[in-house]
Amino acid sequence: MSRLARVFTFGGMDDRPSRLRRLMGMSLGLIYLFYPVSEVVDGTVTGARAVWWMAALAVFVAVYLTVVLGPRALDDHPRWTFPLLGVATVMGAVFPLLFRSPSWLTLPVYLVVAYAMGLPPRRALLGVAAMAALVVAEGKVMGADDGTVWALVLQVVTLGVLFMSVRNTRVLVVQLRQAQSEVARLAATEERLRIARDLHDLLGHSLSLIVLKSELARRLGEQGSPKAAGEVADIESVARQALAQVREAVSGYRRRRLSEEIDGARSALGAAGVALTVRTRGTPLPEDLDGLFAWAVREATTNVVRHSGATRCEIDVSYGEEGAVLEIGDNGRGGAYEPGNGLAGLGERVRAAGGNLEVAAGERGFRVRIAVAPPPNRTAEMIADRLGK
Repeated sequence: MSRLARVFTFGGMDDRPSRLRRLMGMSLGLIYLFYPVSEVVDGTVTGARAVWWMAALAVFVAVYLTVVLGPRALDDHPRWTFPLLGVATVMGAVFPLLFRSPSWLTLPVYLVVAYAMGLPPRRALLGVAAMAALVVAEGKVMGADDGTVWALVLQVVTLGVLFMSVRNTRVLVVQLRQAQSEVARLAATEERLRIARDLHDLLGHSLSLIVLKSELARRLGEQGSPKAAGEVADIESVARQALAQVREAVSGYRRRRLSEEIDGARSALGAAGVALTVRTRGTPLPEDLDGLFAWAVREATTNVVRHSGATRCEIDVSYGEEGAVLEIGDNGRGGAYEPGNGLAGLGERVRAAGGNLEVAAGERGFRVRIAVAPPPNRTAEMIADRLGK
């Protein structure tokens, strides 16, 4: 069911109980039919005229309820909605003149409700204005009391505006629900991407280290070296750490520390026979940048171990007034490269932090550079604003 269909039918997600509720609500509005019915009950209208009177009234009520309680709305263009609404409009305009009674001037009240709930705002306003003018014109033709005519005009305008407001409110409610559903969907998608990205980075590094340690333990075992047991113990420790990190990543509690990742990189690179040099300059990194650079070190050193064939690796970290910069380079095989999921995920993290990721591969090896501009100095801005005032 479309958005306007829900609005026009006063409905919720389940159409059957909502129709019952709508019918109960509409039955209260049928009180305006008291006026033409009372003329038959008190004997003012009798005989064949009374039969036609009640038959016409029954036909109008049936058409009106069919339009208002219909399962579809005007924007869906069903075959019968427009014709029935037109028939109801014609009956609302003709019956007062046909039966020559001011009591029939209450029919436009029902028509403005249908217009307000089913038509776009501008067309609904035109419909309300037309019904108000119709009540005035036909009241004058029939010589109805001016007080009665203007009271009906007031009710036509008031109910028309009221139900247009109800319609707009329901439109906003539907839009809000759709927005909430979209936000929930995007949040779930983002969470899945976060878990996939974190698992890739975590497992890629840990599994690479386990492979290296396993190869080293196998060689040492073949040589009968007692150091093989130590390497196997390291493998067990790395596997346990990887399991704990996966659990933390899935639950959203994982926070990487740059110092921890540098220690892990030193261990992994050392097992691969790569000498690591670390240089740091400036003040300590903020927590968000520390976590970002930690992920970058993990991803970059994993690539060094897997693909570079390097013998040396350098990590350079600086932080100051000009921002934060992390550079990681090696002397291994450079040349052409195709960025994989790891670098793609790292790029997403860097862009989310407002930074820039540069990757260069050449004859002198592979280099990764991350630069993040410093955050605005809110304190200085506040002081400047106060001085300016």
